Amino acid sequence: MVLHIPTLLVVSVFIFFLMSLLTFHAWLRETRERPLAYLGGMMLLAAVGMVLVSLRDQGADYVPKVLGNMTLLLSAAFNWTAMRVFTGRAPHLPGMLAGAAVWLGLCLVPSFYQSMTVRVSVYSLLVASYGLLTMLEFWRSRQRLEVAYLPALALTLLHTVFYSVRAVIDQGLGLDQALKGYGAGVPFFSFMLFESMLYVIGIAYVTLSMVKEQVELRLKAAAFCDALTGIGNRRAFMVNGERMLIECRRRGESVALLLCDLDHFKRLNDAFGHQTGDQALIAFSQVLTQTLRKQDVFARIGGEEFACLLATADEQTAIQVAERIREGFAHLPLLAPGLLSVSIGVVSSQTAGYELSRLLSQADEALYGAKDQGRNRVQSVTRGASVLQLS
Repeated sequence: MVLHIPTLLVVSVFIFFLMSLLTFHAWLRETRERPLAYLGGMMLLAAVGMVLVSLRDQGADYVPKVLGNMTLLLSAAFNWTAMRVFTGRAPHLPGMLAGAAVWLGLCLVPSFYQSMTVRVSVYSLLVASYGLLTMLEFWRSRQRLEVAYLPALALTLLHTVFYSVRAVIDQGLGLDQALKGYGAGVPFFSFMLFESMLYVIGIAYVTLSMVKEQVELRLKAAAFCDALTGIGNRRAFMVNGERMLIECRRRGESVALLLCDLDHFKRLNDAFGHQTGDQALIAFSQVLTQTLRKQDVFARIGGEEFACLLATADEQTAIQVAERIREGFAHLPLLAPGLLSVSIGVVSSQTAGYELSRLLSQADEALYGAKDQGRNRVQSVTRGASVLQLS
């Protein structure tokens, strides 16, 4: 069955334009999602390009042959850019303009301009090249993309394969033949229009889905992140800590909890200002990040209070880690020596079990013991203070 080409042309232009309006609308509701802006631009350019290439036999052949195909190649470039920006990379302006510039340059060559078969092959190869670039963006970002990008990759692969095949087998079809529905290339031309509509609708849907999923992941991450220090907050610590305790109990491994409280933090704020206090909190978070392992769980659980769960660690190991944290913070050049210090309470699952609330309670008792004995020290439930205040 041969699809009616004039109807397909009108429908394709209508669909491209409508999808561009819907995508731009989605972008205007959340202007931080720039991939939607480029995707909307892709569809709008596709609609304009389809109109231009349809203006054959109107006395200005350069409009459909040059301007129309340049517009469609810019559309393909915008599609690549939308996925490039989605994966976290900046737009590449020379790459965006390259396809249209190559086409313009080739159209200045008479043998190219007059040969429909050559024009079809070169145009198809340029579109396929942008498809390859799009797939490359997904491939190089596959390790850090947390969204379901495989549908977009599959759609782009099919689109790229189609135009690669077209570059080899399509000999071109005059518009008069296409509109009248006769000629050997009519079925393929019909299928090309149908494929373009399916691709635009499909890529719009999966891109909106990916953007929505990415936004949800960012909101979830923000809900588990302390805005000032960038490390986990209390909610993150409770969720991830419970998960770690369950795993360690199942494997029969010891876990240790460090409860850290910056000393004289209110006095620090009063003397040097809240900005200095914030810098101290950030600096301590960086000490934790540099000292602890990836498998450890740590977070800011209160104003100046931090908690750390150390996997596969007994009490002695935890005390050694706590000492490194305490010394690292005390020696930071943020303020004069002696002004920065932290008290740390230590408890392990060997004495308190694997219940997080009980571990926190006993670590809190050890922490207050360290405070009572002069601060700037590490204290465990079983061993008391392990370090005297630094001079």
